[in-house]
Amino acid sequence: MSELVFASETGDEMTLNLGPQHPSTHGVIRFIVKTDGEIMFSAEPDIGYLHRAIEHIAEKCTYEGFMPYTDRVDYVCAMTANHAWATAVEKLGQLPVPPRAQYLRVISDELNRISSHCIALGAMSMDLGAITPFPYALREREYVNDLLEELCGARLTYNYHRIGGVGWDMPANWRDKVLRFLDHFEPVIDEFNRLITYNQIFIKRLAGLAVIGPDEAVAYGLVGPNLRAAGVAFDLRADMPYACYAEILPKIDWRTPTGKGLCGQPGDAWDRFWLRVEEWRWSVRILREALDQIESTPRGEFLIPPKRLRPKGDALARVEAARGDMACYVVGDGTPNAYRARFRTGSFNAMGLIRDKSRGLMVADLVALIASLDIVAPEIDR
Repeated sequence: MSELVFASETGDEMTLNLGPQHPSTHGVIRFIVKTDGEIMFSAEPDIGYLHRAIEHIAEKCTYEGFMPYTDRVDYVCAMTANHAWATAVEKLGQLPVPPRAQYLRVISDELNRISSHCIALGAMSMDLGAITPFPYALREREYVNDLLEELCGARLTYNYHRIGGVGWDMPANWRDKVLRFLDHFEPVIDEFNRLITYNQIFIKRLAGLAVIGPDEAVAYGLVGPNLRAAGVAFDLRADMPYACYAEILPKIDWRTPTGKGLCGQPGDAWDRFWLRVEEWRWSVRILREALDQIESTPRGEFLIPPKRLRPKGDALARVEAARGDMACYVVGDGTPNAYRARFRTGSFNAMGLIRDKSRGLMVADLVALIASLDIVAPEIDR
Protein backbone atom coordinates (compact mmCIF):
# COMPACT_ATOMS: atom_id res chain seq x y z
CA MET A 1 0.00 0.00 0.00
CA SER A 2 3.05 2.27 -0.20
CA GLU A 3 1.70 3.98 -3.33
CA LEU A 4 -1.15 5.54 -1.33
CA VAL A 5 -0.83 9.16 -0.24
CA PHE A 6 -2.17 9.51 3.28
CA ALA A 7 -3.56 12.57 4.92
CA SER A 8 -0.92 12.17 7.62
CA GLU A 9 1.72 12.71 4.97
CA THR A 10 0.13 16.01 4.01
CA GLY A 11 -0.29 17.17 7.62
CA ASP A 12 -4.00 16.29 8.11
CA GLU A 13 -4.64 13.14 10.14
CA MET A 14 -6.75 11.79 12.96
CA THR A 15 -5.17 10.05 15.96
CA LEU A 16 -7.26 7.42 17.76
CA ASN A 17 -6.61 5.26 20.80
CA LEU A 18 -7.47 1.57 20.63
CA GLY A 19 -7.09 0.45 24.23
CA PRO A 20 -5.54 0.13 26.71
CA GLN A 21 -8.93 -1.10 27.97
CA HIS A 22 -10.58 -2.51 24.89
CA PRO A 23 -11.95 -6.06 24.45
CA SER A 24 -10.32 -6.50 21.05
CA THR A 25 -6.77 -5.85 22.27
CA HIS A 26 -6.85 -9.11 24.29
CA GLY A 27 -5.26 -7.54 27.31
CA VAL A 28 -4.09 -4.20 28.65
CA ILE A 29 -2.43 -2.99 25.43
CA ARG A 30 -2.80 0.37 23.67
CA PHE A 31 -2.51 1.07 19.97
CA ILE A 32 -2.00 4.64 18.77
CA VAL A 33 -3.85 4.61 15.47
CA LYS A 34 -3.31 7.35 12.89
CA THR A 35 -5.93 7.37 10.19
CA ASP A 36 -6.96 9.04 7.00
CA GLY A 37 -10.68 8.48 7.29
CA GLU A 38 -11.16 4.70 7.57
CA ILE A 39 -7.68 3.93 6.21
CA MET A 40 -4.86 3.53 8.71
CA PHE A 41 -1.55 5.24 8.22
CA SER A 42 -0.08 3.37 11.19
CA ALA A 43 -0.97 1.55 14.38
CA GLU A 44 1.79 1.97 16.94
CA PRO A 45 1.75 -0.51 19.86
CA ASP A 46 2.20 1.12 23.26
CA ILE A 47 3.10 -1.60 25.74
CA GLY A 48 4.10 -1.76 29.40
CA TYR A 49 0.72 -1.51 31.12
CA LEU A 50 1.05 -5.07 32.47
CA HIS A 51 4.73 -5.03 33.41
CA ARG A 52 5.24 -6.90 36.70
CA ALA A 53 9.04 -7.36 36.85
CA ILE A 54 8.51 -11.11 36.81
CA GLU A 55 12.07 -11.82 35.66
CA HIS A 56 13.43 -9.78 38.57
CA ILE A 57 11.15 -11.73 40.93
CA ALA A 58 12.88 -14.90 39.70
CA GLU A 59 16.12 -13.55 41.13
CA LYS A 60 14.49 -13.02 44.55
CA CYS A 61 12.83 -16.45 44.84
CA THR A 62 14.40 -19.88 45.13
CA TYR A 63 14.37 -21.95 41.97
CA GLU A 64 11.52 -24.07 43.31
CA GLY A 65 9.67 -21.07 44.75
CA PHE A 66 9.53 -19.27 41.41
CA MET A 67 7.46 -22.00 39.72
CA PRO A 68 4.03 -20.48 40.62
CA TYR A 69 5.13 -17.16 39.10
CA THR A 70 5.80 -18.81 35.74
CA ASP A 71 2.04 -19.35 35.40
CA ARG A 72 1.80 -15.58 34.92
CA VAL A 73 4.16 -15.48 31.93
CA ASP A 74 1.25 -16.71 29.80
CA TYR A 75 -1.85 -17.27 31.85
CA VAL A 76 -3.77 -18.69 28.87
CA CYS A 77 -1.29 -21.55 28.41
CA ALA A 78 0.53 -21.68 31.73
CA MET A 79 1.65 -25.32 31.57
CA THR A 80 4.24 -24.63 28.91
CA ALA A 81 5.70 -21.77 30.97
CA ASN A 82 5.98 -24.20 33.90
CA HIS A 83 7.68 -26.62 31.53
CA ALA A 84 10.18 -24.06 30.23
CA TRP A 85 11.31 -23.01 33.72
CA ALA A 86 11.57 -26.58 35.03
CA THR A 87 13.58 -27.71 32.00
CA ALA A 88 15.96 -24.73 32.18
CA VAL A 89 16.72 -25.34 35.85
CA GLU A 90 17.08 -29.09 35.26
CA LYS A 91 19.60 -28.39 32.51
CA LEU A 92 21.43 -25.94 34.75
CA GLY A 93 21.63 -28.41 37.64
CA GLN A 94 21.97 -31.54 35.45
CA LEU A 95 18.97 -33.07 37.20
CA PRO A 96 17.21 -36.28 36.14
CA VAL A 97 13.49 -36.42 35.28
CA PRO A 98 11.52 -39.70 35.44
CA PRO A 99 10.05 -40.91 32.12
CA ARG A 100 6.53 -40.87 33.55
CA ALA A 101 6.93 -37.20 34.46
CA GLN A 102 7.99 -36.42 30.89
CA TYR A 103 4.79 -38.00 29.57
CA LEU A 104 2.67 -36.18 32.15
CA ARG A 105 4.30 -32.91 31.09
CA VAL A 106 3.48 -33.55 27.43
CA ILE A 107 -0.09 -34.59 28.23
CA SER A 108 -0.71 -31.50 30.38
CA ASP A 109 0.95 -29.25 27.78
CA GLU A 110 -1.17 -30.55 24.91
CA LEU A 111 -4.41 -30.33 26.87
CA ASN A 112 -3.52 -26.74 27.71
CA ARG A 113 -2.67 -26.06 24.04
CA ILE A 114 -6.18 -27.19 23.08
CA SER A 115 -7.77 -24.91 25.68
CA SER A 116 -5.54 -21.98 24.66
CA HIS A 117 -6.52 -22.34 21.00
CA CYS A 118 -10.17 -22.48 22.12
CA ILE A 119 -9.72 -18.98 23.52
CA ALA A 120 -7.76 -17.76 20.49
CA LEU A 121 -10.22 -19.04 17.87
CA GLY A 122 -13.38 -18.27 19.79
CA ALA A 123 -12.26 -14.75 20.69
CA MET A 124 -11.12 -14.01 17.13
CA SER A 125 -14.54 -15.02 15.82
CA MET A 126 -16.28 -12.80 18.37
CA ASP A 127 -13.95 -9.87 17.65
CA LEU A 128 -15.15 -9.98 14.06
CA GLY A 129 -18.83 -10.16 14.99
CA ALA A 130 -19.53 -13.90 15.04
CA ILE A 131 -20.80 -14.44 18.58
CA THR A 132 -21.86 -18.11 18.48
CA PRO A 133 -18.41 -19.76 18.01
CA PHE A 134 -17.10 -18.26 21.26
CA PRO A 135 -19.40 -20.17 23.63
CA TYR A 136 -18.88 -23.28 21.48
CA ALA A 137 -15.13 -22.96 22.05
CA LEU A 138 -15.57 -22.10 25.74
CA ARG A 139 -17.64 -25.24 26.22
CA GLU A 140 -14.71 -27.38 25.05
CA ARG A 141 -12.29 -25.37 27.15
CA GLU A 142 -14.40 -26.08 30.23
CA TYR A 143 -14.08 -29.82 29.56
CA VAL A 144 -10.30 -29.43 29.43
CA ASN A 145 -10.34 -27.28 32.58
CA ASP A 146 -12.25 -30.02 34.40
CA LEU A 147 -9.57 -32.55 33.42
CA LEU A 148 -6.69 -30.28 34.43
CA GLU A 149 -8.39 -29.41 37.70
CA GLU A 150 -8.64 -33.11 38.50
CA LEU A 151 -4.96 -33.53 37.62
CA CYS A 152 -3.50 -30.62 39.59
CA GLY A 153 -6.29 -28.78 41.41
CA ALA A 154 -6.30 -25.60 39.30
CA ARG A 155 -8.06 -24.33 36.20
CA LEU A 156 -5.88 -21.42 35.03
CA THR A 157 -2.59 -21.00 36.92
CA TYR A 158 -1.63 -24.62 37.42
CA ASN A 159 1.73 -24.79 39.24
CA TYR A 160 1.80 -28.45 38.18
CA HIS A 161 5.32 -28.99 36.86
CA ARG A 162 8.15 -29.30 39.34
CA ILE A 163 11.93 -29.18 39.07
CA GLY A 164 12.62 -32.89 38.67
CA GLY A 165 9.15 -33.91 37.45
CA VAL A 166 5.54 -32.98 38.19
CA GLY A 167 3.57 -32.41 41.36
CA TRP A 168 1.18 -35.36 41.14
CA ASP A 169 0.59 -38.52 39.16
CA MET A 170 -2.60 -38.82 37.15
CA PRO A 171 -5.60 -39.85 39.28
CA ALA A 172 -7.28 -43.24 38.93
CA ASN A 173 -9.48 -43.44 35.80
CA TRP A 174 -8.22 -40.02 34.65
CA ARG A 175 -6.64 -41.49 31.53
CA ASP A 176 -10.01 -42.92 30.46
CA LYS A 177 -11.67 -39.54 31.01
CA VAL A 178 -9.14 -37.84 28.74
CA LEU A 179 -9.69 -40.47 26.04
CA ARG A 180 -13.46 -39.95 26.27
CA PHE A 181 -12.94 -36.22 25.88
CA LEU A 182 -10.80 -36.79 22.78
CA ASP A 183 -13.50 -39.02 21.29
CA HIS A 184 -15.97 -36.20 21.87
CA PHE A 185 -13.65 -33.39 20.70
CA GLU A 186 -12.56 -34.77 17.32
CA PRO A 187 -16.00 -34.47 15.70
CA VAL A 188 -16.41 -31.06 17.35
CA ILE A 189 -13.44 -29.81 15.29
CA ASP A 190 -15.33 -30.60 12.08
CA GLU A 191 -18.44 -28.97 13.52
CA PHE A 192 -16.42 -25.85 14.38
CA ASN A 193 -15.10 -25.71 10.81
CA ARG A 194 -18.64 -25.84 9.44
CA LEU A 195 -19.74 -23.20 11.93
CA ILE A 196 -17.07 -20.57 11.30
CA THR A 197 -13.78 -21.58 9.62
CA TYR A 198 -15.37 -22.18 6.20
CA ASN A 199 -18.16 -19.66 6.68
CA GLN A 200 -18.19 -17.54 3.51
CA ILE A 201 -18.65 -14.24 5.36
CA PHE A 202 -15.75 -15.12 7.65
CA ILE A 203 -13.55 -16.08 4.69
CA LYS A 204 -14.29 -12.82 2.85
CA ARG A 205 -13.44 -10.93 6.01
CA LEU A 206 -10.02 -12.55 6.43
CA ALA A 207 -8.80 -14.00 3.12
CA GLY A 208 -5.88 -12.02 1.75
CA LEU A 209 -5.71 -9.80 4.85
CA ALA A 210 -2.28 -8.94 6.34
CA VAL A 211 -0.34 -11.53 4.36
CA ILE A 212 2.99 -12.54 5.94
CA GLY A 213 5.46 -14.35 3.71
CA PRO A 214 8.05 -16.87 4.97
CA ASP A 215 11.05 -14.53 4.66
CA GLU A 216 9.12 -11.74 6.34
CA ALA A 217 8.04 -14.04 9.18
CA VAL A 218 11.63 -15.10 9.83
CA ALA A 219 12.87 -11.49 9.64
CA TYR A 220 10.33 -10.39 12.28
CA GLY A 221 11.20 -13.35 14.51
CA LEU A 222 7.71 -14.84 14.43
CA VAL A 223 7.30 -18.24 16.05
CA GLY A 224 4.68 -20.93 16.50
CA PRO A 225 1.42 -20.86 14.53
CA ASN A 226 2.18 -17.40 13.11
CA LEU A 227 5.46 -18.67 11.66
CA ARG A 228 3.97 -21.91 10.36
CA ALA A 229 0.99 -20.13 8.81
CA ALA A 230 3.53 -18.11 6.80
CA GLY A 231 4.80 -21.37 5.28
CA VAL A 232 7.81 -22.11 7.51
CA ALA A 233 7.61 -25.72 8.74
CA PHE A 234 9.38 -25.30 12.08
CA ASP A 235 8.04 -26.77 15.31
CA LEU A 236 10.26 -27.35 18.33
CA ARG A 237 8.39 -30.54 19.17
CA ALA A 238 9.61 -32.09 15.92
CA ASP A 239 12.75 -30.14 15.02
CA MET A 240 14.30 -29.87 18.49
CA PRO A 241 12.42 -32.55 20.48
CA TYR A 242 12.26 -32.27 24.26
CA ALA A 243 10.50 -34.29 26.99
CA CYS A 244 9.18 -37.42 25.20
CA TYR A 245 8.15 -35.92 21.85
CA ALA A 246 10.92 -37.87 20.10
CA GLU A 247 9.15 -41.09 21.12
CA ILE A 248 5.64 -39.86 20.32
CA LEU A 249 5.81 -38.00 17.00
CA PRO A 250 7.24 -40.81 14.80
CA LYS A 251 4.36 -43.04 15.93
CA ILE A 252 1.70 -40.60 14.69
CA ASP A 253 3.36 -39.86 11.32
CA TRP A 254 3.90 -36.22 12.30
CA ARG A 255 3.78 -33.61 9.55
CA THR A 256 4.23 -30.02 10.68
CA PRO A 257 1.13 -28.12 9.46
CA THR A 258 1.80 -24.94 7.47
CA GLY A 259 -0.36 -22.30 5.81
CA LYS A 260 -1.61 -23.28 2.37
CA GLY A 261 -3.78 -20.38 1.29
CA LEU A 262 -6.82 -22.63 0.86
CA CYS A 263 -9.25 -19.71 0.86
CA GLY A 264 -7.00 -16.75 0.11
CA GLN A 265 -3.24 -16.30 0.09
CA PRO A 266 -0.68 -18.32 2.06
CA GLY A 267 0.13 -16.50 5.26
CA ASP A 268 -3.02 -14.38 5.45
CA ALA A 269 -5.20 -13.87 8.53
CA TRP A 270 -7.49 -16.75 7.56
CA ASP A 271 -4.51 -19.10 7.29
CA ARG A 272 -3.47 -18.18 10.82
CA PHE A 273 -6.97 -19.07 12.04
CA TRP A 274 -7.12 -22.33 10.06
CA LEU A 275 -3.68 -23.44 11.22
CA ARG A 276 -4.70 -23.31 14.88
CA VAL A 277 -7.68 -25.52 14.07
CA GLU A 278 -5.25 -28.00 12.48
CA GLU A 279 -3.13 -27.86 15.62
CA TRP A 280 -6.17 -29.05 17.57
CA ARG A 281 -6.14 -32.22 15.43
CA TRP A 282 -2.45 -32.86 15.99
CA SER A 283 -2.75 -32.27 19.74
CA VAL A 284 -5.44 -34.94 19.83
CA ARG A 285 -3.12 -37.40 18.06
CA ILE A 286 -0.23 -36.56 20.38
CA LEU A 287 -2.44 -37.06 23.42
CA ARG A 288 -3.70 -40.44 22.25
CA GLU A 289 -0.16 -41.71 21.67
CA ALA A 290 1.17 -40.23 24.93
CA LEU A 291 -1.66 -41.81 26.92
CA ASP A 292 -0.85 -45.14 25.27
CA GLN A 293 2.90 -44.97 25.90
CA ILE A 294 2.60 -43.77 29.50
CA GLU A 295 1.09 -47.13 30.40
CA SER A 296 4.56 -48.68 30.07
CA THR A 297 6.06 -46.35 32.71
CA PRO A 298 6.03 -47.24 36.44
CA ARG A 299 3.10 -45.66 38.21
CA GLY A 300 4.11 -43.35 41.05
CA GLU A 301 7.54 -42.43 39.65
CA PHE A 302 6.71 -38.85 38.70
CA LEU A 303 9.22 -36.74 40.67
CA ILE A 304 12.89 -36.80 41.66
CA PRO A 305 13.19 -33.72 43.90
CA PRO A 306 16.64 -32.12 43.98
CA LYS A 307 18.40 -32.46 47.34
CA ARG A 308 20.50 -29.30 47.23
CA LEU A 309 19.84 -26.95 44.34
CA ARG A 310 22.67 -24.41 44.09
CA PRO A 311 23.84 -24.70 40.48
CA LYS A 312 26.46 -22.63 38.69
CA GLY A 313 26.60 -21.71 35.02
CA ASP A 314 23.85 -20.96 32.55
CA ALA A 315 21.25 -22.93 30.63
CA LEU A 316 18.64 -22.31 27.94
CA ALA A 317 15.42 -24.28 27.53
CA ARG A 318 12.94 -23.92 24.68
CA VAL A 319 9.42 -25.34 24.51
CA GLU A 320 6.67 -25.08 21.91
CA ALA A 321 4.03 -23.01 23.70
CA ALA A 322 0.62 -22.21 22.24
CA ARG A 323 2.02 -18.94 20.89
CA GLY A 324 5.21 -20.61 19.72
CA ASP A 325 8.82 -20.93 20.82
CA MET A 326 9.06 -19.96 24.50
CA ALA A 327 12.67 -19.76 25.66
CA CYS A 328 13.83 -19.57 29.27
CA TYR A 329 17.42 -18.59 30.04
CA VAL A 330 18.78 -19.03 33.57
CA VAL A 331 22.12 -18.06 35.10
CA GLY A 332 23.13 -19.65 38.41
CA ASP A 333 25.86 -18.41 40.76
CA GLY A 334 25.89 -21.19 43.35
CA THR A 335 23.13 -19.74 45.55
CA PRO A 336 19.54 -21.01 46.02
CA ASN A 337 18.29 -18.18 43.76
CA ALA A 338 18.91 -17.56 40.08
CA TYR A 339 21.41 -14.79 39.36
CA ARG A 340 19.48 -13.92 36.18
CA ALA A 341 16.36 -15.24 34.49
CA ARG A 342 14.98 -14.29 31.10
CA PHE A 343 11.89 -15.38 29.13
CA ARG A 344 11.54 -15.04 25.38
CA THR A 345 7.95 -15.24 24.17
CA GLY A 346 6.09 -15.25 20.87
CA SER A 347 3.70 -12.37 21.53
CA PHE A 348 6.43 -9.77 22.00
CA ASN A 349 7.92 -10.35 18.55
CA ALA A 350 4.49 -10.46 16.94
CA MET A 351 3.83 -6.95 18.23
CA GLY A 352 6.68 -5.61 16.13
CA LEU A 353 4.87 -6.65 12.97
CA ILE A 354 1.68 -4.68 13.59
CA ARG A 355 3.02 -1.23 12.79
CA ASP A 356 4.11 -2.18 9.27
CA LYS A 357 1.22 -4.53 8.51
CA SER A 358 -1.42 -2.02 9.60
CA ARG A 359 -0.43 0.56 6.97
CA GLY A 360 -3.18 0.81 4.36
CA LEU A 361 -5.67 -1.41 6.21
CA MET A 362 -9.12 -0.30 7.30
CA VAL A 363 -9.51 0.54 10.97
CA ALA A 364 -11.79 -2.48 11.44
CA ASP A 365 -9.08 -4.73 10.00
CA LEU A 366 -6.71 -3.88 12.85
CA VAL A 367 -8.89 -5.96 15.14
CA ALA A 368 -8.60 -8.91 12.75
CA LEU A 369 -4.83 -8.50 12.50
CA ILE A 370 -4.32 -8.43 16.27
CA ALA A 371 -6.61 -11.41 16.83
CA SER A 372 -4.98 -13.48 14.07
CA LEU A 373 -1.59 -13.14 15.80
CA ASP A 374 -3.06 -14.48 19.08
CA ILE A 375 -1.35 -11.89 21.23
CA VAL A 376 -1.53 -12.29 25.02
CA ALA A 377 -0.55 -9.25 27.09
CA PRO A 378 1.51 -10.88 29.89
CA GLU A 379 3.75 -12.50 27.28
CA ILE A 380 4.63 -9.00 26.03
CA ASP A 381 5.34 -7.12 29.25
CA ARG A 382 6.39 -9.73 31.80
